[in-house]
Amino acid sequence: MDAITIEVVETATDEVRHLIDELDRTLAREYSPDQRHGLPVGAIFQPHVRFFIARLDGVAMGCGGVALFRTFGEVKRMYVRDNARGRGIARALLSRIELEANENGLDVLRLETGAQQFAAIRLYERTGFRRCGAFGEYALMAPQAIATSVFFEKQLAVERP
Repeated sequence: MDAITIEVVETATDEVRHLIDELDRTLAREYSPDQRHGLPVGAIFQPHVRFFIARLDGVAMGCGGVALFRTFGEVKRMYVRDNARGRGIARALLSRIELEANENGLDVLRLETGAQQFAAIRLYERTGFRRCGAFGEYALMAPQAIATSVFFEKQLAVERP
């Protein structure tokens, strides 16, 4: 059985840079620059963002984070390397992201992904996300800037003392 571990990352390590570079190259094959809305590496490590690396048997194979806003959390920069897909890494990352949002008192998690990200869309739908309209900064963008975007949200069960 593969050992998946999820760890918080507080700075842009080489592993983070490599994963984000791979993600950006993957997205660049499918979408024009004006259709890509991912945070640059420098914007990931802000006080309101928590970022995680997923390791499979100790090797960095995926990443993802959550931006914590006043009324919701937003999934950011989710990625799993091709050779590690289908092993539960994305689900483990999403679970950790949901936990982080929950621990910060948020009961809604949202995300934007691309219409060509079929595996990601299946994952989000299978884990309880439902399609929704543009939100936050996306709602302020020109329609052509989000023409290839798909938006999702999930209600989280927040346990309050």
